[in-house]
Amino acid sequence: MDDTPATGTTRPALPPAPGADRYRSLDFADTAATLPAGQSYDLLATPASATHWLTAHDLIGPDVRVYEICAQRMRTLRAHVRALFAARVDGAAPPAASLHALNTALTAVPTAPLLAWDEADGPHRVQEHPTDEAVNHVLAALAADAADLLTGPDAGILAACGSSPCDRFLLRTHGRRHWCSTRCGDRARAARAYAQRGGTPG
Repeated sequence: MDDTPATGTTRPALPPAPGADRYRSLDFADTAATLPAGQSYDLLATPASATHWLTAHDLIGPDVRVYEICAQRMRTLRAHVRALFAARVDGAAPPAASLHALNTALTAVPTAPLLAWDEADGPHRVQEHPTDEAVNHVLAALAADAADLLTGPDAGILAACGSSPCDRFLLRTHGRRHWCSTRCGDRARAARAYAQRGGTPG
């Protein structure tokens, strides 16, 4: 596993956006974001930071080493997932390239668990795959999760953060509120109050 420090990739002190605990693809989409006050981050910027994110989400085991080509493939799929989420939020037609990328990830690995047999457990099914194909399974799992979100009952509450320039995604949990964090909500309310007094946000 690459232990190179992930310089500049640490997420600012923000909690996961609402819904990220239910959909790993939502947190995956939010691994890169532009935030108010000129802050930004990319949690997949390096192999080390990508490894940390994957491990924290139980998507890889300790024997898997993430290389730059793997992190790049993750960043590419993330861009397509974000494009599909944005299309759903905006009620727009999704980019054909993003649909193709998601479907390619979904079909890149076998879905049927294999039959295994050992003295301890007897016959059982396992979803085994070689370590060097781990990234394919990671991408397939994230693509499937994104497809479930986009086609399931929560699709209608998928939203983009309403505190510009923040571009994180979330699931609305309180009526029309669509802020990804308390900080973004406070900023949006302050900007609205300032504008009502005749000023312009700074």
